[in-house]
Amino acid sequence: MPEYRTHEYDVLVVGAGGAGLRAAIEAAAAGVRVGLVCKSLLGKAHTVMAEGGVAAALANVDERDSWEVHFADTMRGGQYVNNWRMAELHARESPQCVRELEAWGALFDRTKDGRILQRNFGGHRYPRLAHVGDRTGLEMIRTLQDHGIHQGIEVHMECTMVALLKNGQELAGALSYDRERGFFHLFSAPAIVLATGGIGRAYRITSNSWEYTGDGLALAYEAGAELVDMEFVQFHPTGMVWPPSVQGILVTEGVRGEGGILRNKDGRRFMFDEIPENYRAQTADNEEEGWRYTQGDRSARRPPELLTRDHLARCIVREIREGRGSPHGGVFLDISWIRSRLPDAQERIKKKLPSMYHQFKQLADIDITKEPMEVGPTTHYMMGGIRVDAETQMSTVPGLFAAGECAAGLHGANRLGGNSLSDLLVFGKRAGTFAARYARERSASRPAPEPVEAAIRRALKPFDSPTGKSEGPYAIQQELQGMMQDLVGIVRRETEMRRALEGIARLKESAARVRVDGNRQFNPAWHTALDLRHLLIVSEAITRSALERKESRGAHFREDHPKKDPEAGKVNLVVRREGDGSMRIERRPIPEMQPDLKSIIEENN
Repeated sequence: MPEYRTHEYDVLVVGAGGAGLRAAIEAAAAGVRVGLVCKSLLGKAHTVMAEGGVAAALANVDERDSWEVHFADTMRGGQYVNNWRMAELHARESPQCVRELEAWGALFDRTKDGRILQRNFGGHRYPRLAHVGDRTGLEMIRTLQDHGIHQGIEVHMECTMVALLKNGQELAGALSYDRERGFFHLFSAPAIVLATGGIGRAYRITSNSWEYTGDGLALAYEAGAELVDMEFVQFHPTGMVWPPSVQGILVTEGVRGEGGILRNKDGRRFMFDEIPENYRAQTADNEEEGWRYTQGDRSARRPPELLTRDHLARCIVREIREGRGSPHGGVFLDISWIRSRLPDAQERIKKKLPSMYHQFKQLADIDITKEPMEVGPTTHYMMGGIRVDAETQMSTVPGLFAAGECAAGLHGANRLGGNSLSDLLVFGKRAGTFAARYARERSASRPAPEPVEAAIRRALKPFDSPTGKSEGPYAIQQELQGMMQDLVGIVRRETEMRRALEGIARLKESAARVRVDGNRQFNPAWHTALDLRHLLIVSEAITRSALERKESRGAHFREDHPKKDPEAGKVNLVVRREGDGSMRIERRPIPEMQPDLKSIIEENN
């Protein structure tokens, strides 16, 4: 049995994105010992790719905004299957979290009178996204890291978790391995915060980075925690489809917030064709009014390009399927057209969207100030995840907390752009607070040797698989990604999803025989083999949940059940691991909303 290094903490945070850093900072401020583990290098978290801004009802640009309107927008966007208490806490607390970030040194763009500037975004009634050009996530990570280094947090970089360890029903620690050198780390901690992000690498086309293999969700599930809302996978409507050098890279919603429009191959602005009834009163039905809205005219209605992401993605898919797409299987997103409206348009675009301009100019030789981009839907965000308590962020496993994208509840059936960054701040902070409180109330308990050794043996199994019947990890991963993309993607059908379940079961058998060669020192094949277990778990959870929800709602669109079912809208789908290791989907009624919150929604519809 290989040796392993041991570390003892009160709170262990897994993931160093916005949620993980904010949780670690808050836990350390409470005076407990905090360890931070990240799969990549510190500063490389996927949060840095968040471009548009952080949603908070500061009301700096439009004084009509308030936490109540933000709450109503979030619930409407989530199709009312959200955890309404999480949506309330998020809307109430996000302004203070943004001001806190500013006090720690975040350099937001400013209004003429010096306040934090806010921009329009899809699904938000008023300009609400505080931003730093189109690199808000990068500024958030920089600020949190600069603040966190003074908190005495110990950081373990390039370490991947392979198991959560329990003593009885309570959490006792976790096992990870060093990706560069291959040795194991055993962490003892009574409280663990999972902030590992999403599941994008379960699909072939994704805006997500390589770390997003569903680690936190799968580890929590195997430890006995419940998952929820796994059918709701968001496909961002505007990822680059051409040229190949930028395929899948996100084109921020800020491009549309600044006036970008969507056209098909005929040059037609197709988003005017199909405006949902519940958004019709707020959405412009002509080009002139939509333009005035992006220029700050508060009497104008917003352009249809700023409708919710699920609606835009389906409209784009419709254009492509009906033969009106761009030459490479997308549509055109054009912000260069504003040159006909503004004499200083070129400089304005460069100033407002600097990362977009420089990124596509350098990587693809596309000048967005002069020509349109070819875009299409790309797997972007997981609304589902670990089921947590709204107040504390603790899962159904005592001592196990979750925050950020790997936790579920806030976004319901569809996340509004910008809510992800405020989610990280609000619930990262809460997770850190309550994890520290939980740890202080319990004495340290080291994991027993037997489960540690069993977890190590399982992690090393790919080196010992028989040569004759072995499978290659890359081929299995590629087949899984293609299957999820084609059979459990934007438009879903029962027959195709049942084929996907059969394929997942077959790939599970292949993954059990996977073999890698060489040693444990920086062995990418071994890393891929270990990621496979997590990818297969989350893929099965997504597929089973999507089969169970026999309606179309938010990001979940069933071609064989294209309408909403009022009864289905009253339940969440909870994923549980049975004693025999099988996966079970359970329908769980959504608790009745408080009367005062119901009134807020009625007033803002």
